[in-house]
Amino acid sequence: MFAEDDYLQLSGIQHFAFCKRQWGLVYLELQWIENLRTAEGRIVHERAHDSFFTEKRGDLIISRGIQVSSKDLGISGECDVAEFHKAASESAQAVYIPEYDGCFTVVPVEYKRGTPKTEEYDMLQLCAQALCLEEMLCAQIPEGYIYYAETKRRRSVEFTVELRDRVKSVVMQMHDYSSRGITPSAKRTKSCNACSVKDICLPQLEKKKSAAEYIRSAISDTET
Repeated sequence: MFAEDDYLQLSGIQHFAFCKRQWGLVYLELQWIENLRTAEGRIVHERAHDSFFTEKRGDLIISRGIQVSSKDLGISGECDVAEFHKAASESAQAVYIPEYDGCFTVVPVEYKRGTPKTEEYDMLQLCAQALCLEEMLCAQIPEGYIYYAETKRRRSVEFTVELRDRVKSVVMQMHDYSSRGITPSAKRTKSCNACSVKDICLPQLEKKKSAAEYIRSAISDTET
């Protein structure tokens, strides 16, 4: 278990999976530059995050901006939306809510700008939210949804053993970098062009030789 002072931000999981250096710059060095994409994403989340707002629609309860955390993973953050669906009976997947005198299954919903991705970045973040909710509510959560603003459609995500293990692996790597205070080095890809911190990151410099390499090369040329 992690002490609360060592908790990392849950939202950083998506950044770390996308680019370790981007995560380090934003979450360890606290450097951030907003661009059109990040602004659009922020607006989408602000609309979904109407904190402390709970809505009941028949047998469905919708809660927004829920604060979640996990001592086992050492992370904390917010769940955009958590839906509580009325369950027919008690089970390992249902949590009892005294206020509504009934058992409900829990379904986390993450809101994203754009369209569904082939990569697992968004799914990792959603699964991490589910792991936090499972620890907090003592109820199993088999699946959740990602809502994409551009398509206005939900994408179902099954929280498989493999996806859960991947989340745990990513989070432990994040803790390792954080505890050592190390910002990962850049690895230039085509995604760098759309990155909001590319002017801070300067991934093109990674192609340059290091000072040590330059000196070794110069010495070698002199000896020759």
